[in-house]
Amino acid sequence: MRIIRPLMLLIASLLCNAIGDDVAADIVAFGSGVNSFNMEFVPIGNPGNPADITGSPSPAGAVTYNYNMGKFEVSRDMVTKANAAGGLGLTLANMAAYNGNGLNRPGTGVTWLEAARFVNWLNTSKGFQPAYKFTTNNVTEGNSLWQPSDPGYNASNRYRNTGAHYFLPSADEWYKAAYYNPVFGNYWDFPTGSNSDPYPVASGTSNGNAVYWQPSGGPADVQLAGGLSAYKTMGMGGNVYEWLETEEDLSNNLSKTNRLLRGGAWFQTSSNGLSSSYLTSNHYGSQDVTVGFRVASVAIPESSSVLFGGVVTLGLCCWIKLKRCL
Repeated sequence: MRIIRPLMLLIASLLCNAIGDDVAADIVAFGSGVNSFNMEFVPIGNPGNPADITGSPSPAGAVTYNYNMGKFEVSRDMVTKANAAGGLGLTLANMAAYNGNGLNRPGTGVTWLEAARFVNWLNTSKGFQPAYKFTTNNVTEGNSLWQPSDPGYNASNRYRNTGAHYFLPSADEWYKAAYYNPVFGNYWDFPTGSNSDPYPVASGTSNGNAVYWQPSGGPADVQLAGGLSAYKTMGMGGNVYEWLETEEDLSNNLSKTNRLLRGGAWFQTSSNGLSSSYLTSNHYGSQDVTVGFRVASVAIPESSSVLFGGVVTLGLCCWIKLKRCL
């Protein structure tokens, strides 16, 4: 009996840890073989948070649901492997002049259309509905709006299909993940969890740092792109600008219009581009060495947490009964 009891406790502990890690983490594998890669997502909770009326646009950042945000910007390696696995034909900027052609550097030079096609492939490779509607396979042509007759149509956002699991972050989703303070319910000026200017660095992960003020350098690896936001995302200030899903006028009701950009880039010699008050846009077909993107996703269903809680409760009950028998 003295041997069985610690053995059962060890098994229970390992089981709980394994299940807990699986529920807490959202690291997703895409592709296969030499073209496989992982994407890590962090949960953005606190649904129903208030909007920020001090930034741009105003109001911004109010989101009524849980969702996940890519912890890192999409890398060149991910784009290259998705191209090979899905035959996507996406382009990447030649970053040799900026020492930025490394596999873990951000995937820049991708148009909004190409970022949307990358996201669509993430969805279809996992059996989900494409997020964005295209009527042609030509990567240089514009997207279309989902129609009321289409499954997954959403009248409030005609860009994104409700059956998609992965998508480009909207203006509010991106803003919240970058600037919201979930502890006190306020907004920071910068995505490093501070109202003070981030310290400019070429690379690194120290708190309060961001990759900017590097006019003769280039972007850092996506895993070394500065300090984290309050939600543990990296590089939402500096490194490279990021495409947002949202149309320039915030309506998402026209298919051939400018799309919003956010976050600033490595070359800027001011922190203004990193702040919550700075918002810009570009043509959806534009390619730029300073522009990349990140991916957001649907949150892990709450049923997973309920299941986890049920398993833990069952395990505790079994342990209690076992304890009484020993």
